[in-house]
Amino acid sequence: MTVTPPRTGAESRASLPSARDGGPGPARDRNELPVVSKKFLARATIVTVVLSIAGAVLGLARDQALARLFGAGTETDAFLVAWTVPEFASTLLIEDGLAFALVPAFSLALARRAQGAPGDPVRALVATTLPRLALALVAAAALTVWTAPHLVKLLAPGLPDPALAVDCTRLTATCVLSFGLAGFCGAALRAHRRFLVPATIYVAYNTGIITAMFVLGGRWGVRSAAVGVAVGGVLMVAVQLPSVIRQLRRRAVTTEESGPADGQAVGAALVASVLLFALCRQSQVLIERFLASGLPAGSISHLNYAQKVAQIPMTLSIMLCTVTFPVVARAMAEGNTELARARVERDLAMAACVVLLGTATVVACAPQMVELLFQQGAFTARDTAATAAVMRVYALGLLGQTLVGVLIRSYFSAGRPTWYPLAMMAVGIAVTSAVGVWALRPWGVGGIAAANAAGITVTAVLLLAGMRRRSVPVRTRRVLRELAGPVGAAALATPAGALAAARFDSPPAALAAGAATVTCLFLLLGRAVNAQGLKPAFDTLRTVTQRLRHVRSRPSRRLR
Repeated sequence: MTVTPPRTGAESRASLPSARDGGPGPARDRNELPVVSKKFLARATIVTVVLSIAGAVLGLARDQALARLFGAGTETDAFLVAWTVPEFASTLLIEDGLAFALVPAFSLALARRAQGAPGDPVRALVATTLPRLALALVAAAALTVWTAPHLVKLLAPGLPDPALAVDCTRLTATCVLSFGLAGFCGAALRAHRRFLVPATIYVAYNTGIITAMFVLGGRWGVRSAAVGVAVGGVLMVAVQLPSVIRQLRRRAVTTEESGPADGQAVGAALVASVLLFALCRQSQVLIERFLASGLPAGSISHLNYAQKVAQIPMTLSIMLCTVTFPVVARAMAEGNTELARARVERDLAMAACVVLLGTATVVACAPQMVELLFQQGAFTARDTAATAAVMRVYALGLLGQTLVGVLIRSYFSAGRPTWYPLAMMAVGIAVTSAVGVWALRPWGVGGIAAANAAGITVTAVLLLAGMRRRSVPVRTRRVLRELAGPVGAAALATPAGALAAARFDSPPAALAAGAATVTCLFLLLGRAVNAQGLKPAFDTLRTVTQRLRHVRSRPSRRLR
């Protein structure tokens, strides 16, 4: 298989072979070929990861500003109840919801364009889908504003200051529209192999929130953070819109016949199955905050800060799938299940290694992380201890979170509705609820975190078990064998990292020592068990080492 290397940098596309149409098909634009090179995937992943890290760092800065300005008390709890709206909106409309329906739809439209379909199927898809989506988003935002008092009462019945939470909820409701439009733009760009601009959206979003808190916080209090959510949502659309317009204008006619394209809108059943799954998954947050609302003030804040830090490894591990999801969707659109299976199995192995390394680091160094990030201003040492304890328990479910994130993309990659993921997520939610109620009294917030880890792990196991018959036919036993080695490496590296961190009093030194110990031991053990998820990292290291040796040998050769 020959691959034309991309020439346009981080945002460029590799050339892709034609969609299967049962015949030779017409001549096509060289930019319409569907197979991407490993080099392009690596570059796209690096760009996505770097910008996602930048967004995550700004997210931490946002949480630090929130903790410093408003502490971890009644006012922050009220905002965090309202924060449920952007949390749900980002999951449903940007990350795990509409993207699962829109990326395969755009991939199919691009495949039909490559086959020489008359007109432009991509533009037709936009014309048939975007107006309906925008109308639905406006209605959902208006409904959120109108029902805000009831939502607050439902989400946190024991909240000391519900009026403040209602105000913040109404301000954040605008993100329903802006996030939906941002998600539509991001799906279109990723399907076109454009990853740079969509990866910047959380940089823009968090910049808007941080700026609003510092500019308006003195007068509006925590309501300024809610205003920042509204501003940040607009920025997410603004940074992507020019690139989307450019892609739609670059339509090259691939057939002599130029007639109206067949606009195939995204099916209602597919959208319903995707959104209901994402809604069910995100309802874990509702359960956690509902249970925590009856605990002492600050409990919701401790849970929130713990989740934000602990989820960083999971977010980074999913970045690879953000890049490869269009590849899997395009392969499924063409019936190439072998390519899709190989890609999904590699994604599972690599994502698991990344998240397990992060999990080991979080568990080993949780107190130092929290103290370094949050312990200042109104955030006290007591808040640090409580947050670190919750974070360690919550981290136990990160592997399950990552596996669900990888597997669910596979279930929806064919662009067809499937209800199995929703059913399995409902089982996980039932486990979360039951364990949460049982563990709340003896363990408090730690029991809620344990319930979250148990529920999502059950869902991950069930989704993996159903893959072979209902989705991309991965080899389940092979996947489980491959996961066993990194899990064991993480289990051994965690206590070693904790011991190394405990030898230092300074949080930065302790964190550095603990993280370095965990990383070195995890990589050594992973190499010993031949973990396939670490193979790209070792191959890259070997290549760099060989190049350095080659460079160093040049002067000596010249002397001889």
